[in-house]
Amino acid sequence: MQSTITPLIAGNWKMNGLSASLDEAAALKEALDQQPAACRVALCPPATLIAQMAWRLKGGAVLIGAQDCHAAAEGAYTGSISAAMLKDAGAGLVILGHSERRQGFGETDADVAAKVEAALAAGLEPIVCVGETLEERDAGKAVEVVQRQVSGSLPDSLAGAAFSVAYEPVWAIGTGRTPTLEQIAEVHDAVRATLEQRFGQHGSGIAILYGGSVKPANAAEILKVSNVGGALVGGASLKAQDFLGIIRAL
Repeated sequence: MQSTITPLIAGNWKMNGLSASLDEAAALKEALDQQPAACRVALCPPATLIAQMAWRLKGGAVLIGAQDCHAAAEGAYTGSISAAMLKDAGAGLVILGHSERRQGFGETDADVAAKVEAALAAGLEPIVCVGETLEERDAGKAVEVVQRQVSGSLPDSLAGAAFSVAYEPVWAIGTGRTPTLEQIAEVHDAVRATLEQRFGQHGSGIAILYGGSVKPANAAEILKVSNVGGALVGGASLKAQDFLGIIRAL
């Protein structure tokens, strides 16, 4: 991890969590109040919990994020949530282009780029996800695929803006499998090169998060890998103690 980059550890609760789950978020806040983290920390709960979580964690160090937003600012989009609505509810960040959105909902790079534009317009900090499937990895196309996604998913308006990129190999999400440290380094280095080519000096300071079965047991070695500037954590972020184990690995 490059020392000039402020690392980010973000927890993605996905479609998990009811009001009672906020006790875990409160426990995380209390622990970080007592012993501050060496990084930025964020929790991204379901949209139904954003306002409640923002209230429970008010005044603490934990940032609140959302898991998706619509590309439009408002309109006849039943069931969708705009970036401005998320901001109004208390979110400061938003995950966009997660593989579960790309795979399950058919989101393209262009779709993700449009959502990034919407997030920026609403004052949200985007966490833009990229990653290859197992088939693409086995075909030797991992770097090619990820660089293409980075190029296509990041609009020019990100120049000078706060954002991060999260590399999540699709085949490692929720499977317990992780790439080798060398494979992680190869992709993160390629993402860095793409960011620097696209955004110049600004691209050198963007945190590139690793996601995909990050746990307290493997966090320390992953976070030491070249150009890994934090983590996007799934299941291990649902429990305060597990998530703290990853945060304290820095």
